[in-house]
Amino acid sequence: MKKVGLYFGTFNPIHIGHLAIANHMVEFSDLEEVWLVVTPHNPFKKKSSLLDNHHRLEMVHLATEDFDQLKPSTIEFDLPQPNYTVHTLAVLQEKYPSYEFSLIMGEDNLKSLHKWKNHEVILQDYSIYVYPRISTGIVPDQFKDHPKIHRVDAPIMEISSTFIRNAVKNKKDIRPLLPALVWKYMDDMNFYKI
Repeated sequence: MKKVGLYFGTFNPIHIGHLAIANHMVEFSDLEEVWLVVTPHNPFKKKSSLLDNHHRLEMVHLATEDFDQLKPSTIEFDLPQPNYTVHTLAVLQEKYPSYEFSLIMGEDNLKSLHKWKNHEVILQDYSIYVYPRISTGIVPDQFKDHPKIHRVDAPIMEISSTFIRNAVKNKKDIRPLLPALVWKYMDDMNFYKI
């Protein structure tokens, strides 16, 4: 069984924080690959700052091309919207029966996991790898010593895609926060500048 971690995100844009966490998971846990699952634009939501799916996917491709164990995934692009993680997991398990899938999430998401659709099913069938985040609130007791929840002592990355979009709009040079090819793609396409 190949152990694959699923790291969901809009990746709008992908930045070095995402890469550092994904790479840390394959180097310092028992996961053999991490798939960066690009979350599609929800057609029912108006979110003008969210780039089209294919542009965000292209940036994930550019960011991961030098990392054999990090792979972009479009699995959610073809699923009906709105979609739930529990459904994505079921589709992946059916498509790749010889893979063992786990979720990767920040501690901030763990604090709200009890609100997820069918979170009990997720925890029954899948492991969750949690990386630290600076955030408010507390982790519910039911998740504190759960056998399926593994804390990975990854570096705390407080870079956000929102910060990057705002910085680009304000003409700040934030190249060190992005893989070089992602920066070039964004700059060539004039993304986030207005």
